Amino acid sequence: MEVLTGTDGLPGPGAPGSVVSIGVFDGMHLGHRAILAANRRRAGELGAVPTVVTFRRHPKEVLLGRAPRTLTTLRHRLELFRRAGVGRTLVLSFDETLRQMPPEEFVHRICAEGLGARAFVLGFDSKFGRDRAGTAELVARLGFYVEVVPKVVVGDRAVSSTAIREAVELGDIDGAARMLGRPVSVFGEVVGGAKLGRKLGFPTANLDLHHELHPPPGVYAARARVVEPSSVTAIRSEHEAVVNIGFRPTVSGETPAAPLVEVHLFDFSGELYGLHLEVEFVAHIRPEQRFDGLDALRAQIERDAASAREILAKA
Repeated sequence: MEVLTGTDGLPGPGAPGSVVSIGVFDGMHLGHRAILAANRRRAGELGAVPTVVTFRRHPKEVLLGRAPRTLTTLRHRLELFRRAGVGRTLVLSFDETLRQMPPEEFVHRICAEGLGARAFVLGFDSKFGRDRAGTAELVARLGFYVEVVPKVVVGDRAVSSTAIREAVELGDIDGAARMLGRPVSVFGEVVGGAKLGRKLGFPTANLDLHHELHPPPGVYAARARVVEPSSVTAIRSEHEAVVNIGFRPTVSGETPAAPLVEVHLFDFSGELYGLHLEVEFVAHIRPEQRFDGLDALRAQIERDAASAREILAKA
């Protein structure tokens, strides 16, 4: 997948052109995947490139002065776009200039002249440009073919990033997974920690998620991919894992300001510092709790690891 940043050096209106979808696509849920599947079909018919225009930061950070905790970081989204068959992604910084850009200019200058847009595939609630006036109807009036993908409903609720965030925060990883069409996952860089897990016989990778939303504190059975730092596509290895999210109540010392995400990879040896992990949560094992000393903690980790292996073997 080709990744472009900013509006300089765009490929222009020449062949093969693009079929364009626009949005944050936070979480890459079933609704987003329906949009990109329709984009791929239309691009195949036209011999064009399936193309996404997305934003480095969530637009609400500029529009409202605050943004929701994202389900996926930019890098995680790019990897999910690639897996969905997107051929090109343009990443824009949503700033005041972009906020004030008339939607007609956005369509003509960025999409048509910059990306060679031959058609658009948009979600039913897609809006862009100044005052969110850019709609499918406006794009059609400008002379472009537009396909509008209807909302996707799971149960009795329309799938949305907001609904999934609520489910993840409540610990309903099964409900969130149904709306995502894949397991709840996080993507982060392995950073240094206290190395307590190594002393207990269960070395862990401490993840910096860059503010990505994660399930509540507790212990989880999971699957993890080890990813090279320089490429979202370079997967080194895949492992079953047990994950602890929490504040380490058994360990003496200063309580962390935010929950730590610690991943123990089964059947792995070696250093992970500087690499990235994509972790998929399969099942919740137990809530976080305090134990009477490190020996009791070690015994519980052994039970957690056994439970995780059993769950993953059946999953």
